[in-house]
Amino acid sequence: MPILAGKVIVPDADLSVSFIRAGGPGGQNVNKVASAVQLRFDLAGTTALTDAVKYRLRSLAGRRLTNEGSLLIVAREHRSQDQNRREAEQRLADLIGVASIEHKVRRKTKPTQASGLRRLESKTRWSSVKRQRGRVRAQD
Repeated sequence: MPILAGKVIVPDADLSVSFIRAGGPGGQNVNKVASAVQLRFDLAGTTALTDAVKYRLRSLAGRRLTNEGSLLIVAREHRSQDQNRREAEQRLADLIGVASIEHKVRRKTKPTQASGLRRLESKTRWSSVKRQRGRVRAQD
């Protein structure tokens, strides 16, 4: 089933799912059942995402990005394959959703002339206040 991430639909052809045994506590069930999920998303070869989103997703992926350009998500929290698979798909959808948000470019602006004058007047006012706090000299 394709993953819906915001307005982006990731086709099944770009995904590969494999099941591995999960480590940790759980007794014999852990040793017998491959319940952990490895979801591999072909980031380099997908056509579902724009280049800008791919670039942002690469930086968000961090160590989950493989040398082949795939995004590897491992889910092993739950005891069932189905729940782990849904969690891995949800994590991928969340990552794509965050990468889809285009940040606004900050443009430098100059302060207005009036704000510059206000700043200078404020500095003058404070300097006079501080000057008046000094020692009083005896007048002859």
